[in-house]
Amino acid sequence: MALGAASLQDSSEQVTQLLVRWRDGDRKALDSLMPIVYSELRGMAHRYLQRERSDHTLQSTALVHEAYVRLIGQKLPEWQNRAHFFGVAARLMRQILVEYARGHQAAKRGGNACKVTIEEGSLMAQQADLDVVILDEALQDLAKLDEQQSRIVELRFFGGLSIDDTSEVLGISPATVSREWSTARIWLHREISRRAPA
Repeated sequence: MALGAASLQDSSEQVTQLLVRWRDGDRKALDSLMPIVYSELRGMAHRYLQRERSDHTLQSTALVHEAYVRLIGQKLPEWQNRAHFFGVAARLMRQILVEYARGHQAAKRGGNACKVTIEEGSLMAQQADLDVVILDEALQDLAKLDEQQSRIVELRFFGGLSIDDTSEVLGISPATVSREWSTARIWLHREISRRAPA
C-alpha cells in the first residue's frame, strides 16, 4: 500500500472511531472530529455554492455551520464510517439549500431566482442552469420510484462522494452505483426538462 493510501485509511479509521465515540455520548469526540472533517465539509459546501447563482448571499462557512448545528441537534444515526458521515452531511446541506432557495423565491414572488450549474459529468451535461427547488422535487419523486437511485444522486451530486464512497455508504457494489447513477441522471434530465419553465 502506498504511503498516501495508508495515511488516508488511517484518517478514515480515526474519523470512524470518533463518530462511534460521539454517537455513544462522548462530547470530546465531536470536538476532536470537527477539525479533521471541517475542511472537507467546507469543500463540499464550496462545491454546492459554486453551482448557485453568482449573487448568492449564503457563504460556504455559513452553510457548514448551519449543517453542523443541525447535525448536533438531531438524533444521531448509527455511524457506519466516514463516508456515511459525509452522506448525512450532504443530505443536510441539500435541505438547507432547498429551504434557502424556497425562501428566496418566496421573497421574489417566484421565478427562477435560485439556480445551480450542472457541470459536465456531474448530473447532466446538456442542462446548463437548474433550479435547485425543481431538482429537489424531482429527487423526491425519484425516491418514490427508486429510493436507492435518489440516494445515489444525493451522495454523488450534493455530497460530492466518489463511486467507491457512495457504494460504501449504501452497501452496494461500485458497478451498481455506476449503473444506477447513469439511469438516475437520464430520468432526472427528462423530469427537470419537463418541469422547467419555458
